[in-house]
Amino acid sequence: MEEEVIVAPFPAQLLNWAGNRSGGVRRLFDASSGRPGKDVFETNLLHRLEAWAGSIASGPGRAPRILLLVGGPGNGKTEAIESTVGWLDAALGADGELEGELRKSFFPPEGAVVPRLVRVDTAVLRPGLPQLGLSIVQDATAVVHAGGKQAAQILLEELDAVQAAGPRDAYLCCVNRGVLDDALIEAIDTDRESSRRLLEAVTRAVSLAPDAQSCWPLAGFPDVAVWPMDAESLLVAPLAGGEAPARSLLRTALDDNKWPAAGSCAGGASCPFCGSRERLSREREETSFLQILRWFEVASGKRWSFRDLFSLVSYLLAGHRVSPREASLEPCEWAGKLVGLDETARRGGKPSKEQSTAIFQLVTAQYQHALFHRWERDAGPSLLHDIKELGLEDDNTAMGLQWFLSSRRTAYLPAMISSALEGLSELLDPALTDPDTEVQATKNTRFALRELDVRFSRSVLEGLDFIRKLQVLSRLEVDLVERLAKLDAALSVGGVRRKRPASATNVQRFVRDFACRLVRRALGARTAAVLDAPILMDFQRVVEDTAGDDLFDVAHEVEQLLNQTHDFEISLTTTFGQPLPPMIRRATLVVPSRSVQPLNAEKTGRPASPICFLKVGDGRSEQPIALTYDLFKALKELENGMSVASLPRTVLALLDTTRARLSGPIVRDRLVLDRARIRIGSSGTSIVQRRSGFAVRKETRSR
Repeated sequence: MEEEVIVAPFPAQLLNWAGNRSGGVRRLFDASSGRPGKDVFETNLLHRLEAWAGSIASGPGRAPRILLLVGGPGNGKTEAIESTVGWLDAALGADGELEGELRKSFFPPEGAVVPRLVRVDTAVLRPGLPQLGLSIVQDATAVVHAGGKQAAQILLEELDAVQAAGPRDAYLCCVNRGVLDDALIEAIDTDRESSRRLLEAVTRAVSLAPDAQSCWPLAGFPDVAVWPMDAESLLVAPLAGGEAPARSLLRTALDDNKWPAAGSCAGGASCPFCGSRERLSREREETSFLQILRWFEVASGKRWSFRDLFSLVSYLLAGHRVSPREASLEPCEWAGKLVGLDETARRGGKPSKEQSTAIFQLVTAQYQHALFHRWERDAGPSLLHDIKELGLEDDNTAMGLQWFLSSRRTAYLPAMISSALEGLSELLDPALTDPDTEVQATKNTRFALRELDVRFSRSVLEGLDFIRKLQVLSRLEVDLVERLAKLDAALSVGGVRRKRPASATNVQRFVRDFACRLVRRALGARTAAVLDAPILMDFQRVVEDTAGDDLFDVAHEVEQLLNQTHDFEISLTTTFGQPLPPMIRRATLVVPSRSVQPLNAEKTGRPASPICFLKVGDGRSEQPIALTYDLFKALKELENGMSVASLPRTVLALLDTTRARLSGPIVRDRLVLDRARIRIGSSGTSIVQRRSGFAVRKETRSR
């Protein structure tokens, strides 16, 4: 009897995880869609909804009966609804009847339309069940059978109806912020006071404003609960325990039972996708990868959604084919094709674009280089000019490098996550990490990145000999760097260099820099040695510090930055955004320094905010200020000796905006003005207020 052959579904099946494919879009009650590995990844919201289902089933008044799940696509709203229905079915003792009834409407036969709102009354399912009328809106943008009404108008009608209904009616709705805003405008335009107050409270609660109130239940509306689904990080473990959803998702993708045995796929030992799976399965590489994704969140203030993570994992472990001719190839088949083309180039075949770039395409398809993907794409034309002058048109490595860089001048990233990948590479590229940063390359080897830079600046071979013995590079990376080392050595030969010394120097410097960047990224991705890693680590600690102790130190540093020694200065001769006049023509209001303290934001019944806020000033002039990563990074750099004049524009704009917002209330606050003075020009003359009027005072500058 012949042995059954089991075809491994990965990495080919990972292509369907991309957000623009069927596997990346979840349909209600369709287990084959948008759920990698058939697993439900637990989140804080799912734990909250499970508790809600038990409470609402036990009787009226025990929990909010109107639930609004707010957020854009890909945040798991559909999964949340389906899971809630299952828990509610179990809590009611419906034995699957509630779920079955809803399935008929939300997963109709082919050709039938899914209704916008589906309502089920447990009283008609089976006698004896606890009474509950459940209305579900899977997507509030839908306008099926709406009779020409807009989505916002229908939402208002539904909210009015459910508020007027009895305590045994529950309403569960998935809605994005656009529809919420349109509904609020509609409520204002049509004088629907009750709906306006509710929607204003919902909009404030799901915002990132420093004064945002409780979401669950909604402040002022005990029957309502809302949840911003794009606020919580999927890279942080749920409060109830268990691993972070992103880690669960990654481990599902890396399950070795779903992958071919090492070296057995069409790409063989050179397959970049199977190689990436093998490396990411190690604890150090997995932890570093997830840490990099988390640092991008805290630095950018954005959150990876489920759809983003599905698309990212698909891109890193299955690749992205740009050419239509290669679109039908499975990942390992694509790798096998390139391995064959590269073999021709390795044997010294005549350079061609496909053959010469094969090794570069294979190397950059590995997860560490797909993640940090930026190369000097505009260097291609000038590099080609130098190659031609040196007569290296028959060198596969030189031409492959030039063709590879030129190919990066057109779109090559998947559209679903291109903006996130661009931002991640800009913020965290290991190739730009401080040379003094030390990395733990192996268990017993630690060195500063400067060691790499110095060696590669002398020759590619010297850099390769240093890093090769540590066994941190993949087989593909070593192969490419070896070829670059041969090209580097050839450019040092007298005959080649004597022809065009300037061109030889240009190409040689570029080759060495390319090789060094390649190794830095390989090492940085494995050890999380990314750009500004120490600052990112400190900022993450501040953002995640629930007690807020670390925020006090940051507030003190911002206070010193906003004030001038013991004074706070307000220009009286310009408005916000205008350039200051010459010193001799300035009139400046000088008041006592403004204090900066951590802002105690509402935390009960809310997801953890991705942004910390500080409180600047006191009393009527008090203003909130967001502690952005740019501001935090500037504070750290000022500690290390950077001049205030060198602060980034974004930080200067934030500080100027804060000063301007403080200025208006201050000039109208009599308590502050009692201790104020107006400084005129640069002569040291000030106008101060006395009991009988105003007086001129000559200031003395302390030495």
